[in-house]
Amino acid sequence: MTDKSSIIQLGNPLLRQKAAEIEGINDREIQQLIDHLITTVAQANGVGIAAPQVAQSLRLFIVASRPNPRYPHAPEMEPTAMINPKIVSYGTEITKGWEGCLSVPGIRGLVPRYERIQVEYTDRNGNFQKQELVNFVARIFQHEYDHLEGLVFLERVESPQDLISETEYQYRIAR
Repeated sequence: MTDKSSIIQLGNPLLRQKAAEIEGINDREIQQLIDHLITTVAQANGVGIAAPQVAQSLRLFIVASRPNPRYPHAPEMEPTAMINPKIVSYGTEITKGWEGCLSVPGIRGLVPRYERIQVEYTDRNGNFQKQELVNFVARIFQHEYDHLEGLVFLERVESPQDLISETEYQYRIAR
């Protein structure tokens, strides 16, 4: 049974490594990892999770936006595995938005991100995908992509004043 205890936490050196490209997308281990990530992100009320967060330093993440207790206003989408993803281009507008991270529990940060990005990735069936992502889903992609580069959202926050507790964040969105 998967649970959120399999998610490594800030301080684990794997979160600071640049992840390796995936060669054999159809390998049983990769497909099992995708299933594990999808289950883990759902159980943890996340909207995305990267392989490095479960101690697998591979270029794979799941974007799984849906309303949940941590993100009540998230748009609904099917969990999507994105393998060897790339950001091809960025829009011009940057917006600050609140982000949390399953590997950095208890803290939210106001993080500047591009509102619109063009991305490429391979899906779990080995098909090449190219799409434009906007707003919240673009934010998720950029957050998870940072994990593949060994970064966490705290490094994107512009000021310590842009950090709050998860409790305070939940209080603010409930009002």
